[in-house]
Amino acid sequence: MTDFGTGLLWILILASLGLSALAVFFSISRQRRNPAPAAAHTASEDVVSEAARKVLREFEKNGQSVDAALVSWSPDTLRKILAEDLPGAQVIVVSNREPYIHNVREDGVELLIPASGLVSALEPITRACTGTWIAYGGGTADHLVVDDEDRVQVPPGNPSYSLRRVWLTEEEYQGYYLGFANEGLWPLCHIAFTRPIFRASDWEAYEAVNRKFADTVVAEARNERPIVLVQDYHFALLPRMIRERLPEAIVITFWHIPWPNSEVYSICPWRERILDGLLGSSIIGFHTQFHANNFTESVDRFLESRIERADAAISYGGQTTLVHAYPISIEWPVELLAKLPDVEDCRARICDRFGLPADAKLCVGVERLDYTKGILDRFHALDELFTRHPEWVGKLVFLQIAAPSRGTLPAYRQLHDECHRFAEELNQRYGSEGYKPVVMVAEHHSQEQVYEIYRAADICMVTSLHDGMNLVAKEFVAARDDEQGVLLLSTFAGASRELLEALIVNPYDAAMMSETMVQALTMTPDEQRERMRRMRGIVRDNNVYRWAGSMLLDAARLRKRGDLDRVTGNGDRSTNIDNVVSMFERKLALPR
Repeated sequence: MTDFGTGLLWILILASLGLSALAVFFSISRQRRNPAPAAAHTASEDVVSEAARKVLREFEKNGQSVDAALVSWSPDTLRKILAEDLPGAQVIVVSNREPYIHNVREDGVELLIPASGLVSALEPITRACTGTWIAYGGGTADHLVVDDEDRVQVPPGNPSYSLRRVWLTEEEYQGYYLGFANEGLWPLCHIAFTRPIFRASDWEAYEAVNRKFADTVVAEARNERPIVLVQDYHFALLPRMIRERLPEAIVITFWHIPWPNSEVYSICPWRERILDGLLGSSIIGFHTQFHANNFTESVDRFLESRIERADAAISYGGQTTLVHAYPISIEWPVELLAKLPDVEDCRARICDRFGLPADAKLCVGVERLDYTKGILDRFHALDELFTRHPEWVGKLVFLQIAAPSRGTLPAYRQLHDECHRFAEELNQRYGSEGYKPVVMVAEHHSQEQVYEIYRAADICMVTSLHDGMNLVAKEFVAARDDEQGVLLLSTFAGASRELLEALIVNPYDAAMMSETMVQALTMTPDEQRERMRRMRGIVRDNNVYRWAGSMLLDAARLRKRGDLDRVTGNGDRSTNIDNVVSMFERKLALPR
């Protein structure tokens, strides 16, 4: 082609592009002068509306409204919810563990307040609601202090609610608690590589004990419309049993441990029965959205049901159950802190009590002696630390408080022996006269003693292999009103989703944990203060009253709600799903 022809071709191309641009310009101008038809405009609004709903759902995955942070959550907030949204409602809490235990001692009856995350979370709620707490009475003097109806008024000295004790035979306790709950469901739900054990006799005991607790709930209910808060994996069958006898009750079940994926869950021989039992609940709560999703997938796989994913609800057997994430927390402010001395005095008392060198850095772990808590893994990390950084030998002490737990079960006896053996090996390898790098105390401690240990520590290690939340992390943060101390937190604990300023670790990686320990040991006071201040703000705002209040608000809306079309938009009433609450509407009922 000649140069003239090539030039002419380029002129034509450029002219064509120019005409196209002019056409687009005039089209846009015409649209601005002449708005789109109403139908097209409505379609556009629908797209925006749905996008807004999706954004709101992202904000509200944890059972909270986008406005929840504007509310100051306290006992008064809960009382206001009950008075205004649930007037006259009776609150009944059901758990295996009781908040107060009475034991026989040589000099009389001793009162024990267990250092339990579940108890520390629920006890202030029950006080605020003036409710009734139903629990297994396992103390050696529990039967001596109850009235004729097996009740005792608590807390001692300032009673605000009733503790109703349920008595179990040794056979029932062995089969229901030690057997099915803790040799079956506990390892099934935790990725800790301990094989679950399922026995038909344990299942029968589990079913019988759940029935016994259902009888007690019905006996304690003042009317047919109580709010029943069922706690944890000990009572998977209880919601359905309550629903059968109190169909107008609001049953809120909170599962405090992880829920496995559907493939792992399929191991359980009674998987359908457990899901059916739990779906007797009005609301099922988990610590994290991930565990709530796992539960929904299990239901979808094993039961004929309808999953309302947009509204986090499951329709099954003519009833719909909400499945939400409600991250549990602790009381704020912590009342017992007022009883404790300042941090320096706590440090001196702990060093004196356990024979620790006053000038050493103190790292602590506080939990039940359980194979899910990663105690052996932190010992491996300490070994790795001393190997890589021998300059810390003699300058660092690890204090492990490991309350005895389920000691009759083989897996727990084995763990007890392994932990003591490893601690002794570390002390022989790195210890010297007057210095033991590991002090392991396998004893129960009161909450006050535990908080004293938190206040004394330079580092707190929470290295769970798998955990729903782990309130030790939040308790440590709450204890440090001096805004010092460093939290090492497992990525496999639910608390790691909230406490982002902690040093997040993989407990299976001993080398990585050891280097993170060095980072904690050398962290400046200013950085500690900045991290702790942010974490304390999270625990303050997302306290236990917010956890309970979120569930009670959902319960209130379930009770008031009757218009199915506001949720599904299709008017389909083939199943009774009037109790679905759209997460898009949660912001409307927050207390002010």
